[in-house]
Amino acid sequence: MAGLDSGLTVPVWLAEDDLGCIICHGLLAWPVTLPCGHSFCRACLKRLWGAGPSWSCPTCREGSAQPLQLRKNTLLQDLASKYLQAVGEGEGATGGTPSPAPGPAPQPPGRAALQSADHSLASPKLVASNASEKKMRDILHDLEDIRGKLQENFLGKQRLEEQRQGKILEGPSSSSRPLTEGGRLASWLVQRSISPTFDLRSLSCSLEVSKDCRKVTVSHFPQPYSWSRDRFTTCQVFCSQAFSSGQHYWEVDTQHCSHWAVGVASWKMSRDQTLGRTRDSSCLEWKGTSQLSVWHMVKETVLGSEKPKVVGIYLDLDQGKLAFYSVADQEKLLWERPVSASSPLHPAFWLYGLHPGNSLTIRPVRA
Repeated sequence: MAGLDSGLTVPVWLAEDDLGCIICHGLLAWPVTLPCGHSFCRACLKRLWGAGPSWSCPTCREGSAQPLQLRKNTLLQDLASKYLQAVGEGEGATGGTPSPAPGPAPQPPGRAALQSADHSLASPKLVASNASEKKMRDILHDLEDIRGKLQENFLGKQRLEEQRQGKILEGPSSSSRPLTEGGRLASWLVQRSISPTFDLRSLSCSLEVSKDCRKVTVSHFPQPYSWSRDRFTTCQVFCSQAFSSGQHYWEVDTQHCSHWAVGVASWKMSRDQTLGRTRDSSCLEWKGTSQLSVWHMVKETVLGSEKPKVVGIYLDLDQGKLAFYSVADQEKLLWERPVSASSPLHPAFWLYGLHPGNSLTIRPVRA
């Protein structure tokens, strides 16, 4: 471009998933762009589409009855290659192994350590071949882990003190109390149960909800909802209820959905991103390929290969905890971690958009 000094290193700022494929969740490889404007790895699309008979976009489900010609997006390929080269040079300077997966970059120094770590949660990625950036990123990740452990340790000590003073009659800590009592859901969970409803403002045009707003289904045809900037571009939806304090428990029937994610997110979550892949959302995800995972702080933790038929979500904002349970056949705790939120959290849902008829249902909590 004219006017730029060819000898000047210019950092390139990218959004969280600008160079990512939502199918494989990795860096775009041989990227192709569909007529709707969404881009994916060519191999990922071919694997999804198989032999037809329909060819739909995994994001917005716009498609054609005829196979589409997949042409390489040379601009995206060039950006992905340069990104990979920049990461490789930065990590190579410190003896590390280049990694193709995008990672969160640090904020510029000049803040207190923990404040910088907190602020980095919502920061964009700075792509530059600078070894010091990798060191700072590693430091910030370590600080975030330490902060979480300190918070968990502090809350545990605070809870013990309250119990000694007789302030708590029955503890809400899901990790220390049984999930069932005599074959029934424990009373401490039942007392905190809610029945949230889907928020039509955030509903993707690829989804439709039942009259009571507690069942969401992937539609066979795009719905003619009025445009709203609060509406998701992918098959996702929030619930109307928002929580900034207190203890809340709800259950989701997942038996009729082959690929899903359920969790919590801030209303500020970008409407073109996927649940769990942002700093302001967390979720339990079934990939439909015998893999159950949790996405938290943009990190994936694989839990196993067994699909839960009913998922219980417990959000304790007074103690700063989020937990997922399997509560259909044999009740058990799947995952629990400290959670914090700078803004209220909504129950959030994602259904894989390639399978019309897939549904998730918020079911009444059964004592």
